[in-house]
Amino acid sequence: MASASLAEETRSKYRKAGQVLQQVLDEAATKVEPGTTHLEVAKFAESRIRELADGCAFPANISVNEEASHATPGADDEAVFDDELVCLDCGVHVDGYIADAAVTIDLSGTPTLVEAAEEALDAALEIIAPGVETSTVGTEIEDVIRGYGYTPVLNLSGHGVGQWDAHTSPNVPNRGTERGIEFEVGDVVAIEPFATTGRGKVSEGTNAEIYSLEHDRSVRNRAARQVLQQVTDEYKTLPFATRWLESDRAEMAVRRLEQRGVLHGYPVLKEDDGELVSQAEHTVIITEDGCEVITA
Repeated sequence: MASASLAEETRSKYRKAGQVLQQVLDEAATKVEPGTTHLEVAKFAESRIRELADGCAFPANISVNEEASHATPGADDEAVFDDELVCLDCGVHVDGYIADAAVTIDLSGTPTLVEAAEEALDAALEIIAPGVETSTVGTEIEDVIRGYGYTPVLNLSGHGVGQWDAHTSPNVPNRGTERGIEFEVGDVVAIEPFATTGRGKVSEGTNAEIYSLEHDRSVRNRAARQVLQQVTDEYKTLPFATRWLESDRAEMAVRRLEQRGVLHGYPVLKEDDGELVSQAEHTVIITEDGCEVITA
């Protein structure tokens, strides 16, 4: 997103989304404690976002231990927090303009893993400016995390955020790369280092509770049509949770729509069993002399 296209009205919408997200993450993080269910925290965060802004940019991600992303509770999920590492990743939109941020809450007794991701994020934010390459930021993130004795998650990256699109260019790696692209004034980017005790590669699990619209096609099945209508009306191209759907046959309808190529599913991304993953994330607007952190 070039600076010429980032009008002051647009900038204000990003800022509002960021302010709401900061407040909601602070509130929701205090509710992450042993015995509380994942579903309670997800519903609380999403409800507060809807109260304070236009809506959720994506379902509240609650990733535990080896999980890194795309984990959100199902409608009947009874899982409770225990002595675990918990990443809470939420998004807010105002007129489709998105802020994306994450915090890690340590219930596992692994504070340095949380610090590694947080310090890597701080180091990245210090050097981001127009003309700086994404590869340079990736190198800084990797150096900090490895300095703690951990590994960056090499196949996850930061990303641009646009209107109704939570993942746009540029990609911002969490490792050093030979080539990158330069940040420009007006770019809106989510920087999100992931640190892990594992090998630094995540893979897809078998479970998915998050979907987004891929192709708006006609479908014959009544329940599928009902779900598709709700998705196009309320969520457009933003990711949504199956538990948000009003249909009594939502899961069947989602499967049918996915088979037809109408919906795209996001399986949970996981490190190896027994490993831990921490995450820290802010959304920034690139300015003439650095960046403005809209979620801090």
